[in-house]
Amino acid sequence: MAEHHPYRIGTGRGDLTLIWRPGEGDAPDEFAVDGLGRLLAFHDLETLREYCGRNDRELIWEDEAALDLAAVRRWVEHPDPGSVSAGLLLDAWNFFEDLSRSLKVGPPLPSQGAIHDSAYEKIFGGDALEPTAGEGAWTGEETAVVREFLRVGLCIWEQAVRRAVPA
Repeated sequence: MAEHHPYRIGTGRGDLTLIWRPGEGDAPDEFAVDGLGRLLAFHDLETLREYCGRNDRELIWEDEAALDLAAVRRWVEHPDPGSVSAGLLLDAWNFFEDLSRSLKVGPPLPSQGAIHDSAYEKIFGGDALEPTAGEGAWTGEETAVVREFLRVGLCIWEQAVRRAVPA
């Protein structure tokens, strides 16, 4: 049986918990969707547990992931380097990639090129937001493509939540 993990999303309007599954072999990581490709989102953990029990999904509760999308949105709108951690933006980037791959409908994430790769490597290194990091800090162009990538990811999230299966 495949592992499933709760993934809590903070939005500023309340938390939702999704079901995340790591890819097996070369398969990508993904979030659970229904047969129509709609995101499964839960307002409380009891409903999540009941759903998983009815649908033979084993939930692994250790190291529950959480992502504060309200903080990500604030940074996208006003990219103050001290307002978020590089780790939060890296988690958001990875979340939006997994989310976009999981959904059957909706806009795609922006195509990624060399500038995205460079920005991702720097954020993975942890110094992207540190102006004193020299070559490890994002350039203005890298900051702009990350903001656009995350802005589109937030739009994908909002659409997914509007279409989500009420649970």
